[in-house]
Amino acid sequence: MKPFAYAVAEAPVQAVHQLSARPGAKFLGGGTNLVDLMRLGVESPELLVDVTRLELDRIEPTATGGILVGAGVRNSDLAADPRIRAAYPMLSQALLSGASGQLRNMATVGGNLLQRTRCVYFQDVTKPCNKREPGTGCPARTGAHRDLAILGASEHCIATHPSDFAVALAALDARVQITGPAGDRALALADLYRAPDEDPSRDTVLDPADLITAVEIPTSREAHRNSLYRKARDRASYAFAVGSVAAGLSLAPDGTISEVRIALGAVAHKPWRARRAESALTGNPATPEQFRRAAELELAAAEPLPDNAFKVELSQNLIVAALSTLAGVEEA
Repeated sequence: MKPFAYAVAEAPVQAVHQLSARPGAKFLGGGTNLVDLMRLGVESPELLVDVTRLELDRIEPTATGGILVGAGVRNSDLAADPRIRAAYPMLSQALLSGASGQLRNMATVGGNLLQRTRCVYFQDVTKPCNKREPGTGCPARTGAHRDLAILGASEHCIATHPSDFAVALAALDARVQITGPAGDRALALADLYRAPDEDPSRDTVLDPADLITAVEIPTSREAHRNSLYRKARDRASYAFAVGSVAAGLSLAPDGTISEVRIALGAVAHKPWRARRAESALTGNPATPEQFRRAAELELAAAEPLPDNAFKVELSQNLIVAALSTLAGVEEA
């Protein structure tokens, strides 16, 4: 590991200033991803600015009836919060499905959103990788790509975003609050992540000195309360998703779908909001047949490679299973 400097920030503005003044610096929260990348040689910051002493560890109601979650809140604390469990079950379930209990006790909300991909080529500095070193190529396309993207990828990068938490937030239309050199601003989670275009090295639209300070979750509705997160993985615990879905459903008195929310994980560079499927389902009967048609419509845009083509059917099955459970009907 290369030597680095360490500083402690006492206020968000101070943290931003410290990063602005030192190119190559990084914020340090729980460190569960960043420290691993430093050990691998993928990251080599000259300065770590510790933001764990900032007052960003609160879970508070908003004036509009939603919940504001500080970026420093630990994943385990958020998952156990009774307000989250009652009003947004998918969120609690997503958090509890990630990593291990020990890691959830360390990992923070802000850091969870900014995880880097677990693509083996990105993590191996002896291999070329456009995300790590733009212009060197994407060997995953012809190499080990079983766990990688089938939606929204490009010829330059097929990495997937690893967060379970972000998938649920995408389904909830959450917003992130940011403090940066230009001041404070808010951004829809859907707009946080960049597409893997010719420069996939930048995962988000954030500038290096931008600090996520909070996540705002909208007012809970029936489709938030009647929700779940379902994850497919290679082993029962401590494994990243091969495919996942966050889904919420609200039915009208006549049994038709009044609101549906679907986001997929482990299939793209960001949480994939299934807008086509949602549009196809709204106003229609809540039946497994309708769920299947909508899932197939959403995955029609997939461009899988040979070893991850199974993710198309897997994602469809996850959508159908989740919505069938929420609607209280048996799968076809």
